[in-house]
Amino acid sequence: MPEMDEPTPLQQHPDTPKIPSEPLPPIQSRFLFVDVAALRAKQLRRGARARLGEEIQAPHKAERVAMEEVKRGLVYYDVPPAKAVEGETEA
Repeated sequence: MPEMDEPTPLQQHPDTPKIPSEPLPPIQSRFLFVDVAALRAKQLRRGARARLGEEIQAPHKAERVAMEEVKRGLVYYDVPPAKAVEGETEA
């Protein structure tokens, strides 16, 4: 039986957004940048709050806000490992 003083680990809901504690390194691939920014723009259009804070005075398009957030490393992204193609043998 766990003691009452021990902290219990928080269960993170799968839909909870992952916000990096420090800025991520810049994305080198233009294609990955576009994919990440497009997904973030979709979140912003659906009502997510911008992570830029009060820096934006006038209303901007969600795509521009998303691109700036990705450029500054404020958006967490995960690149899954490449899958092996069936029938391909390793040498």
